[in-house]
Amino acid sequence: MARTRSRRYEKAAAKVDRTKRYPLAEGMALIKSLTGPKFDETVDVAVRIGIDAKKTDQLVRGSVSLPKGTGKSVKIAVFADGERAKEALAAGADYVGAADLADKIEKGWTDFDMTIASPDMMRFVGKLGKVLGPQGKMPSPKAGTVTPNVAAAVKEFKAGKIEFRTDAGANVHAAIGKKSFGADDLASNLVAFLDHLRTLRPAQAKGEFIQKVVVSTSMGPGVVLAVE
Repeated sequence: MARTRSRRYEKAAAKVDRTKRYPLAEGMALIKSLTGPKFDETVDVAVRIGIDAKKTDQLVRGSVSLPKGTGKSVKIAVFADGERAKEALAAGADYVGAADLADKIEKGWTDFDMTIASPDMMRFVGKLGKVLGPQGKMPSPKAGTVTPNVAAAVKEFKAGKIEFRTDAGANVHAAIGKKSFGADDLASNLVAFLDHLRTLRPAQAKGEFIQKVVVSTSMGPGVVLAVE
């Protein structure tokens, strides 16, 4: 059965030339000009990268602080105890715990956006892979979410640091702001994201690494960008 698009989506899509790769400034201005819903949509980027997603040594995962923030309030669950737990709460963590938090999550509770853990807590977190893994919430040293300094990590992610990782199609997805952001701010966030992504190129990756960059709002059409 063919998927039907809303009239608003079709009207916005008609303004996008699907055969064109838009210069960065022009593409961001276009995204902001498209008519959308009344709420402040998230602006997302999808980047096709030149890796073999079937090979684990080529998968890309990391985190980066966006210079203009994300415009999104992030709920963070932290695995820590003692002084680290107090510091995480003081830094703005929404939920903090150890074995008790793991038990709650194991029973299906996932009302948070991301997880941070101190290394000594991984004995509790390790068993949560089946719950947190599919949702992209499993903490990882590569993403900066397994760290002795949980308080600093909480502050960074609350301030606009984002996590990302490769999907099965060799794409990396990230939210780079809100539609209410200025076009220049969205562009600054995107450039920071792409610059950091390039530093994570696996040694085994061949040919062009950043192959295609598409930006879109939550409910809008994709705009392909020409980026170097």
